[in-house]
Amino acid sequence: MKILVCIKQVPASSQVQVDPVTGVLIRDSNNTKMNPYDLYALETALRFKETEGAVITVISMGPPSAAAALEEALWMGADEAILLTDRKFGGADVVATSYTISSGIKKQGDFDLIICGKQTTDGDTAQVGPEIAECLHIPHMSYVDKIIEVKEKSLVVSVSMDKTTEKWELSYPCLITVDKGIYTPRLPSYKRSLALKDYKVRLITFADLEDQNESHYGLKGSPTQVERMFPPQKNTDKELWKGTNPDLAEQMIKKMKDLKML
Repeated sequence: MKILVCIKQVPASSQVQVDPVTGVLIRDSNNTKMNPYDLYALETALRFKETEGAVITVISMGPPSAAAALEEALWMGADEAILLTDRKFGGADVVATSYTISSGIKKQGDFDLIICGKQTTDGDTAQVGPEIAECLHIPHMSYVDKIIEVKEKSLVVSVSMDKTTEKWELSYPCLITVDKGIYTPRLPSYKRSLALKDYKVRLITFADLEDQNESHYGLKGSPTQVERMFPPQKNTDKELWKGTNPDLAEQMIKKMKDLKML
């Protein structure tokens, strides 16, 4: 079985800056980590490797510094790593990101299963995984919380919905996104880090992709246009009112009207 795991390098802190011109995050390579949900996706793939003899390839899109997240995945047990990196990919929304990653997957060749984390902690859209599947024209299922059965030509999974738990069977090749309750991620292996110290992450750039239309990638390929993005402003202003209950109620109503809440 050939498994691809999509991972992303995200800010390790909530204290991030935003480019006022492009509206995208300014990523500090010294303050990053692997997206926490992707740890569960990788652990799911590693369980397949232990029981089914799978070969795991981790793939990511990002700047050259994102190779650190891929290296961590290798130390945890992945077999190969691919980084899609090019300035032309920068500033992509979920549509352009999904298209770029799916293009890189096509470049990689045949596969049986793609596993993604439910969402990323910097975007929280939970859309990239399903959109990758749509670009590849393969069946997919989100919010998988349990692998029920691995068959020769299909996968049976449990899906946690808002009010129900459902059972679905998907034919290979397919894509699933997993939630954090599926398995407990393991720690990276120090021995593997030493054994793989000379491993070079495979790089795929725009020039390597079959589709050479720049309007499909990065900011040019992003139909979502951010008008303005900014960190929330903290406001600790307060007013102290004194008086009887009727007086305080009257002041509250007047304040709410001044703020156009009423």
